[in-house]
Amino acid sequence: MESCFLTIIIISSFVVYCCRCGIPDWDDVVVAREDMPTTMVCTDTPGNGVVAINWRIKSLRADEWKLILSAKETERFSGGALKPSMRLTDPNFHDTGVFSLFLLPKLEDSGLYSCLMIQRDKPLKERKILLAILTVTVIPTAPIPQHSTLRLIASVNPDYAITKITWTAPGGIYMKSEKMPNTGTVAKLPKVQNNDNGVYVCTLHLWGNSSSSFVTFNVDVTIDAHKVASFTNITHATQISSATQAQTSFHLTCPAVQGDHLLLYWRPPNINNNKNMKIVYEYDRWRGSTLLTEQSKRLQLAGPPYNAEAGSFSFLLTPEIRDAGLYICDVYLNDVVFSQRTLLSVLKVKTRHFSSKLELLCKYSELGQVKSASWEYQNKSRQLHMTNSPGSITTTVPLPITDDTAGNYTCTLKLKNGQTIWATYVVTVPSEESVSATTSSLFPSLSALLLLVPLVAVSVGVLLWRQKHISDHGIEQSLSVHSGEAENIYENPVDFRQAPPQGSVYMDLKPRGEDDVYKELERYEQCQN
Repeated sequence: MESCFLTIIIISSFVVYCCRCGIPDWDDVVVAREDMPTTMVCTDTPGNGVVAINWRIKSLRADEWKLILSAKETERFSGGALKPSMRLTDPNFHDTGVFSLFLLPKLEDSGLYSCLMIQRDKPLKERKILLAILTVTVIPTAPIPQHSTLRLIASVNPDYAITKITWTAPGGIYMKSEKMPNTGTVAKLPKVQNNDNGVYVCTLHLWGNSSSSFVTFNVDVTIDAHKVASFTNITHATQISSATQAQTSFHLTCPAVQGDHLLLYWRPPNINNNKNMKIVYEYDRWRGSTLLTEQSKRLQLAGPPYNAEAGSFSFLLTPEIRDAGLYICDVYLNDVVFSQRTLLSVLKVKTRHFSSKLELLCKYSELGQVKSASWEYQNKSRQLHMTNSPGSITTTVPLPITDDTAGNYTCTLKLKNGQTIWATYVVTVPSEESVSATTSSLFPSLSALLLLVPLVAVSVGVLLWRQKHISDHGIEQSLSVHSGEAENIYENPVDFRQAPPQGSVYMDLKPRGEDDVYKELERYEQCQN
C-alpha cells in the first residue's frame, strides 16, 4: 500500500515537472514592454505557394484559439481578437513571404500566438510564438532625491516565459536582486548619490525555444542633484534599558523588520546630549558593503535566527566599560525607518594589592539608569565596609587572607527598571604546599653553595702556595707533567685521555710532607662525613 502511494506521488511530481520543464508548445518567445512597438516574426520562402495567412491567439486563461486576422492576396478579414494597433508588417506578403505581425501590446495581450500559412485551402506551416509582457517600475519617480532608496522592479507575464531576471548598474556592475511573491524581481540601492545616475540594464533569461537565450531592456535613472530625501516616517520601538558584564557577549537588538540598510549610532555613557551621537556601524545588504569604526571591533552582526544578507538584523556586542551608553539601531525599509534604542550599563570588577589589604573595586557606567550598587560577602553575617564614588563602589579584604575572609565577594548592580546584574570575585587563601615547596627547594642549592665555599677557598690557597713555592725555586709551572712520581694525579698521558672530562685545569701538585694539600682535603671530607 505504501509502495503504491509513493508511486502516485512520484508520477504526480513528474507531471507537474513536465508542465514546466518539458518541451514548450511554442517556437519562439517574444518579450515586450507595454505600449512599445513589437513585431512577432513569421516568414516563409517567397514563391512557396502560400496564398493565405491566419493569425490567432490563445490567451493565458483561455482554452480556445481566437482569430485576429486572415489575409489573402485579394482580401482581408479581421477577427474578433484584433486590436487597433495590430497589422501585418508587409502588405505584399504574397510576394515577399513576410507574414509578421506588428502591435503595441498591453498586459492582457500576452499569450500564445499562431501564424498559420495556408496553401490551396490546406495548412502548409504553423509557427507559434509566446508573447510575454515585461513591466518595469522605478521608485521613487524621477528625478530621485538623494539618500532615498532606489527600487527597480521587473515582472513578466506569463512568468514561465523566463528562467530569471537580473539587473546591471551603470558600468556593468552586477546588482543583487530578489524575487518577491506577487511583485517581481527587485533590485535596490539604498542612499543613492549623484553618481548613481545612468542607464540600468534589465536582462531576461528566456526559457524554452527562442531565437535567443536572453533579451535586455534599458532603464534610465535620474538622481536629483538639488534634493535630499527627508525620512519623516519613523517608527520608534520601546526603549530597552539593560546591563551586562564587561567582556561578555551582549545581544543588541534591532527592529524586527526585513530591512535594506541599517545604521547603528552610539552615544558615550553618562552624557545626555545627543549631539555626541556617532555612527559606529553601517551595513547595506544590497551593495554588500559595511562601514566599520574603531568600536566595530567589539561588534558583529548576529547569526541565526538572524540573517543580515536577507535583511534580518541584530548585533552581538562584547563591551568594555567605556562601551556603555545609548545605542540606536535604525533599519531602513524603502523610505521608512524603524528605530530601536538601547540604554546599556557595563559592570566590571578590578583588584588592587596593597601591603596590608586587597582592594576590590566595582566599576559601572551609564549612571542615570543605576538605582544602587553594593558589595556582599558569601557569609551574609559579615558586614563589609564599602566606599562609594560616582561610577564605583569599593571594599577591602585585610591581608593575610584567612579562612574567615576567603570566599566569594559579589558586586550587585540594580537598575531603576528592576533589572539586576552581578559579578563575583573569588578570594583564596595562599596555598601552604606551594610555599613549603618553594622554601624546601632552596635548601639543596644553599647546601651545595655552602659546601663549595671551603673547597674553593682551599683550591685558591693551594694555587697561591704552589705559585709561591715555584717562584722561590725558579721552577716553571707545568700542566700534567710526566714525572714518574706515583702521587701525580695524571702521571700517565694515557690515563689523562681516558679520564672523564671535568672542565677543570689540573695542576701538577705534589705532596710536600706535613703540608700536603691532599691530606688536608681528606681531613675535610672526613669532617663532612
